[in-house]
Amino acid sequence: MSAERYNDEGERHHSRSDADDEQHTIRERVIRLAFGGDVERFDEFVRVLRESTPPGVEVILRGSAVTGRKWKSDEPFDADGPGTSDLDVTFVGADMVALFREFHIPGIHSAPLSDAHPFASLALGPLRKQLCTMCGRPVNLQATTSLVQFLRDVVMNQPYLVLLTKPESHDSSSA
Repeated sequence: MSAERYNDEGERHHSRSDADDEQHTIRERVIRLAFGGDVERFDEFVRVLRESTPPGVEVILRGSAVTGRKWKSDEPFDADGPGTSDLDVTFVGADMVALFREFHIPGIHSAPLSDAHPFASLALGPLRKQLCTMCGRPVNLQATTSLVQFLRDVVMNQPYLVLLTKPESHDSSSA
């Protein structure tokens, strides 16, 4: 059950429980669509990302695996058969954009390391290859700043799934 909160004008605000419920629903959809309902495969995917991600980075999943439908065509996820839709992974923060050399917005929002941009990030190439093999589908890796993520979330209302958040490391024992 979620707690309702209201501002001074009596407008309802989403509570933390609403956000948690939404993330749970999206997570279940992603596991069903992209991982064939296999929670262990999903957990392994997140584990590989966790081991490859530096402190201070949030990793999110966007796109048709999250919404269930392709943005441009409105076709269902994997409309062309199993493994045909991609996964869109975005690294947010901690200068992850420095690992890229192709951008939509220079230094702020990278082009995705993908079949369309195979040289967008040489540093993340091996990780992409590993994730694609694990998933049996294309996995696109992108980096952005927290400002762009905020705009996509709040202003554009684009849904996403938080895969992991790695807090800043203050010493070597907290990594």
